[in-house]
Amino acid sequence: MRTEYPAKVLLAWGEAIAGHTGLRDWLSKNGYPELGIFTFALRNKPDARAWLMKNGHPHLMAVITGIEGDKNALHWLDEHGFQVLKQVALTGDGDEAAFQWLVGHGHKELAVIGYKMYLVKSELEDDNKDPHKYGQR
Repeated sequence: MRTEYPAKVLLAWGEAIAGHTGLRDWLSKNGYPELGIFTFALRNKPDARAWLMKNGHPHLMAVITGIEGDKNALHWLDEHGFQVLKQVALTGDGDEAAFQWLVGHGHKELAVIGYKMYLVKSELEDDNKDPHKYGQR
């Protein structure tokens, strides 16, 4: 279970989360398939979520479900030594204090990534509430 990535990979992951499909594909083909697939799982794709779990990345799935308000996922991250990822999940759920915690503890890249996750999840939530978009899925 990999939890540390070079800065350029984190930058690519953040851009992939924001929708850059070229970087998503690059991650998937260059040794970081979990980060590429994460972008699909974040957007509620069941097969991507299953892949993360099946292939040894429950911590990434816990980030996603933590963003979605799952307190058990946040507790799991905490109990398994993923305090930084817990803060990423909280940031992804819109928690400004968690964003500041990441920045203050030297995880600026992860703070930005968490914020990008927040933007994606907010957009998905808005789409789910917009009756004009129901037929477009």
